[in-house]
Amino acid sequence: MNACAAIQLENVTFGYEPRTPLLRISKLVIEAGRRVFLYGPSGCGKTTLLGLITGVLKPQEGNCIVLGKEMTKLSAPARDRHRGSEMGYIFQSFNLIPCLSVLQNVALPCRVHKLRRRRIVHSTVTQEAVHLLTRLGMEKHLDRNVSQLSTGQQQRVAIARAVIGRPNLVIADEPTSSLDSDSRQIFMDLLFEFCNETHATLVFVSHDRSLMEKFDEQIALNEVNRTRL
Repeated sequence: MNACAAIQLENVTFGYEPRTPLLRISKLVIEAGRRVFLYGPSGCGKTTLLGLITGVLKPQEGNCIVLGKEMTKLSAPARDRHRGSEMGYIFQSFNLIPCLSVLQNVALPCRVHKLRRRRIVHSTVTQEAVHLLTRLGMEKHLDRNVSQLSTGQQQRVAIARAVIGRPNLVIADEPTSSLDSDSRQIFMDLLFEFCNETHATLVFVSHDRSLMEKFDEQIALNEVNRTRL
């Protein structure tokens, strides 16, 4: 394994149906601390690749090493623990929990995963969550239900939830697709700010190539996926 790699895939094959691979990747390496832009047309397997990286999916063949763990050798509960402890995920629709308040949504990863909890800077999880939300301009909305928030406010909550407890890998799956240009710029600035502070590796998936120049590295999935060559 490359000691500097946060993510390393080798000879990985995955398909939802037998003998019909969606992904066939001979090698993909993302070094720790890099900001990586992953792009490709709809249906090319971007979200599926994220599923393999996070351990939600297992490849039929090959090795998938993420943050020092060989995901294919871990049990499903172990993959869940590794994902929850070491990875922050920002979904396209944010996937905030509607029955919880803003503060409860952000604190949740540290409530569930003790390794995230151990890495907080403040004395309590609540103080940590309040600090993050205050930096994001959400201090007046701590007790509001997330379903009452605007899209821009929800995106800030999603960032705070993803970065609380200083995960080593932050993954964002098309998080700006529904945002206007001003909101998109604010989102990107905040996301980079937090990832830079914690030296987290960032994998950002999008079809919007206007964002490419902001990243250390750009990866076209069609170029590394041999089923598309």
